[in-house]
Amino acid sequence: MTITRHRTAVVDGHTLAYREAGDPTLPTVVLLHGFPTSSHMYRGLLDELADEFHLIAPDHLGFGASDAPPADTFMYTFPELTRLTVGLLDQIGVRRFALFVQDYGAPIGFRIAARHPERVFAIVTQSGNAYSEGFTPFWEPLVTYAKARAAGEQPDDRAVRGLLDIDATRWQYTHGVPEARLDRLAPETWELDQARLERPGNAQVQLDLFADYLFNVDEYPAFHAYFRAHRPPLLAVWGRYDEIFGPEGAKAFARDLPDAEIHLLDAGHFALETHREEIVMLARPFLRKATEQER
Repeated sequence: MTITRHRTAVVDGHTLAYREAGDPTLPTVVLLHGFPTSSHMYRGLLDELADEFHLIAPDHLGFGASDAPPADTFMYTFPELTRLTVGLLDQIGVRRFALFVQDYGAPIGFRIAARHPERVFAIVTQSGNAYSEGFTPFWEPLVTYAKARAAGEQPDDRAVRGLLDIDATRWQYTHGVPEARLDRLAPETWELDQARLERPGNAQVQLDLFADYLFNVDEYPAFHAYFRAHRPPLLAVWGRYDEIFGPEGAKAFARDLPDAEIHLLDAGHFALETHREEIVMLARPFLRKATEQER
């Protein structure tokens, strides 16, 4: 039976929550979540893989059970979230690991890998984008908003604020899911996410991250250079019906990593909720092989 421990650590004065499962003497996998969720999205994967791997799933600052300081007291950017994640891993003694990234977790995880290639021995990306090909029309209002903010303007934020509503949160889970698998979606997933989005002051936190996301694209050349120079084993497993990061984003990894394993599932953005078995069947042998290559 898998026992998941819910722990915290204080990094630079901020309490960061994380889930931990598996024997710490086993190879470590660090799982970085996306928007608008938390380490909760990895609960099933922790149950599935803890027999063979040591798993660490943090909540980013402003998400999950981690602290959520007001946006006027903390600069919510992806470089800052990366810095805190590295600080957490250093504090709990995780030096070398594989990454499992999704959505927001990708620019954080890829920054870590590109800046500390000696620490990362493999990458699993599940709708975790690193190429312009992955962007869909979903991003058009976000790009407009981010460019206006970057220009020092006060943009109309009604469209992007709509992404913080319960209907938008539910849609992130339900879009692209075949009808036969809709009954695998647990309503408490989006209800939990929504409850945290609606914490006082959290809307501005999310708007600041929306505005900063565009600058992750500036890092893409560094990510691609890292892929080419270090050739990390990479598994891209993606929902072919994902309307947030489209499947072309998965296929693009092959440009810099010709040996990448790329699989498109009949799923949407949160494929772990509806296709966990398929993802485990792909991730376990991939991580096992990468671990064996480490020895």
